[in-house]
Amino acid sequence: MRELLKNYRRYLTRYDSLLSYSVLGIVGGVASGLVVLAFELAIREVARLFGVGDGGEGFESLPRWMAFALPAGGATALGILYMLLKPGDRETGIVHVISRMHSHYGALPLRNALLQFVAGAFALGTGQSGGREGPGVHLGAAVNSLLGQRLGLPNNSLRTLIACGTAGGIAAAFHTPLAGVIFAMEVIVAEYTVAGFIPVMLAAVAASAVSRTMSGGEALLSIPVVELQSLWEMPYIVLLGFACGLAIAAFIRVLRFTAQYSHWPVAIRFALAGCFTGAIALLVPETLGLGYDSLGLILANQFLLGTLLLLALCKILATAVSCGAGLPVGIIGPSLLIGACIGGVLGDVAHLLQPELASDLPLYIAIGMAAAMGAMLNAPLAAVLAVLELTETINIAMPALLAIVAATLTNNSIFGQRSAYTMVLRQLQRVVPNDPLNQLLHSTDVTATMDGRVVRVPILLDEEDMLPLLEFAPTWCLVERDGEDLYLVRGDELLEWLRPALAESDTADLAGAAMRRWTIAPVPLQASLRQAMDTIRASTVEAVCVYERSRATGKRILHGVVTRESIEKFTLERL
Repeated sequence: MRELLKNYRRYLTRYDSLLSYSVLGIVGGVASGLVVLAFELAIREVARLFGVGDGGEGFESLPRWMAFALPAGGATALGILYMLLKPGDRETGIVHVISRMHSHYGALPLRNALLQFVAGAFALGTGQSGGREGPGVHLGAAVNSLLGQRLGLPNNSLRTLIACGTAGGIAAAFHTPLAGVIFAMEVIVAEYTVAGFIPVMLAAVAASAVSRTMSGGEALLSIPVVELQSLWEMPYIVLLGFACGLAIAAFIRVLRFTAQYSHWPVAIRFALAGCFTGAIALLVPETLGLGYDSLGLILANQFLLGTLLLLALCKILATAVSCGAGLPVGIIGPSLLIGACIGGVLGDVAHLLQPELASDLPLYIAIGMAAAMGAMLNAPLAAVLAVLELTETINIAMPALLAIVAATLTNNSIFGQRSAYTMVLRQLQRVVPNDPLNQLLHSTDVTATMDGRVVRVPILLDEEDMLPLLEFAPTWCLVERDGEDLYLVRGDELLEWLRPALAESDTADLAGAAMRRWTIAPVPLQASLRQAMDTIRASTVEAVCVYERSRATGKRILHGVVTRESIEKFTLERL
């Protein structure tokens, strides 16, 4: 079994090893589907403990005092819990996943995932305004990353596992596998390759199958088949997209304003956010929780025009403040509800002004959902595919694309903003480069440019040490003293110096040798080229030595050497 796993790790060092990565995709999809289902069950159970019925969505039936006390008290309790944690252990959600993909090479910690599960379920179960999809993405990505770390898989494969977990999380939550795939590639990985798509597609299918099987096959929303009535509506669709972009721009502005106070004590931030949500819920109780029950009522045309506007405004304020304060909730679900409200408003207006030209109300609602989601995430392809899968009709594609473009341009060009995740990353001063060079370095295993012709030599050499050097003809010699690796020297240079040195004396001391010494730093065998280059820069060294820890003795096994020059040569050949 151990030998089989060792061979599998070796196959995964090649990013284009489709069969090996396909296995990862299936395992990752099943794992993410199961953890998302467990998270949804936890939300319902927490809500049930506080008397919230309707599967954790019935906050509207609570007494007025409870509508305030539940989110206020729940957020305060979470603030006290967060005070006991280190700042790094408090990070959750999609922003955490994106940040760790670049700063820690795909290694997601267990403690943050456990906090996301427990705190996220408690927050949403106590009525905090937010979505479950962001936490679901974190949990799906984390369970896959942890599995890869436990098996000792290369770090470049952890990126694929995280993408599989992301796609699985979206597919399991919405029953939209295709949108899950595009979301993972568009938002998380920001890279499109055949080798990357295949395992992620398998993960989305596996997660969706698990979710449909274990949840009874019930879809998140029941949107009827919709179709555009007339091309004369296209200008009105643009107006709908503009309105959704305006709403999302307001959301991101409030989010950014609230995030400016991230230096405040976490207990105070959470308590204020919870009280703010509770105060809004006294006026509009539909603001609380996930809001999918309200989505169903909007599709059934159960809300008046003024109520829709008020609900959209309250959802924007409550969710933006909650997320800006750092509560462990998501923004994908709220963006759908905001878009549905705006679509419902403009749909009602269209039927009042031009009933003979206006399409059915669900068309405007579905397009509004897609436009708001696309502008919020800056992920137009994922948004349009999500609405295609939810409505199960291709005819909505053209107006949905037009509205998404209008909404994204409104948010990006008119108001000069990017996605909500990008804004938070900038607020945290996290650099997330996604240029082709960094993508190549992240996806390439360190062994791709490693020179394995290296031997250890003691700093004091004699005639017996010269014979292995002559037989093996190593490129590199790692000089050690008392079990400590000191620096590298070239093998040919060492032999050239060693012959006359041993002719004059029985031993030769490398400490006084006049030859170039290459400074070194260690990296694990699982490292990627990005990690090797980062280590070279951070340690101001010229090369890294690739080690593996022996399971039997615990000692470090030297596998090879990677220099800055070898990495630069590799990238120049491929870019």
